[in-house]
Amino acid sequence: MRIERLLTGIGRTFAAAMILVWSLFPIAFIVMSSLKPARDIFASPPRFLFAPTFGHYADLWAKWGIFFHGLVNSALITIGATLLAVLASVAAGYVYSRHRGRLMDASAFFLIVVRLIPPIVVTLPLFPLVNWLRLNDTHAVLIILYATFFVSLGTLLMRTFIDQVPTELDEAARIDGAGRFRILRSIIMPVVAPGILAVAVFVVVFSWNEFLFAFIFTATNAKTAPLVISEMIGSIDGVEWGVLFAASTVQLVPVLIFVAVTHRYLVAGLTAGATKG
Repeated sequence: MRIERLLTGIGRTFAAAMILVWSLFPIAFIVMSSLKPARDIFASPPRFLFAPTFGHYADLWAKWGIFFHGLVNSALITIGATLLAVLASVAAGYVYSRHRGRLMDASAFFLIVVRLIPPIVVTLPLFPLVNWLRLNDTHAVLIILYATFFVSLGTLLMRTFIDQVPTELDEAARIDGAGRFRILRSIIMPVVAPGILAVAVFVVVFSWNEFLFAFIFTATNAKTAPLVISEMIGSIDGVEWGVLFAASTVQLVPVLIFVAVTHRYLVAGLTAGATKG
């Protein structure tokens, strides 16, 4: 019995180690390549010992200043989309949690169906509408699209968290004269703060890295960092791999830090409702 447990533990540890290596290797390769001299990036056999250089980052600043403008755009769009998605998800989640019925259940199922639709299916039909509204190449169109894309998932997550808040708290607040907005703002939101952060993590990661919507609906003014990186790959002067890896590292670091700080809430979102009895 002990041998079986030992073998099981070894197997799980080995599997976890393999998953960790599989996940971290691409990140380590990008960061290390951004610090390698150009001749050593694709050297065969690979060189793990090298004199690090920050020349690629200097070249990124000198030759691709538009990339940092794209980072600012990405940050503004990500913040706007996160705030909009969180507010809409909390409000909708509260309604779904406190009001039950066949119609509500059917609409919740519809939210799941909509979430399963590939983005490209709805992107092309939206293009003429966006042009007609004159929202093309603006921060607003990406904020709305990113928030809309995640409101369905955010609503279902928030409903799960709000379901765990006793309705007696709502009733006590109503007796004291509080309205629905006051109840939501002063009672529900503080209690379900972990759920709000979980939704925020999902939206931030998606918005920061999203490419398809930005590629179709922006050109210059609202161009995001992923778009600029794609332009580096297609540069007519050839790909400067060191500069490309430096840009990828700069674009990657903020979201890695954010996920590392909030990973517990990401796990809470992934496991929401799993222990609900």
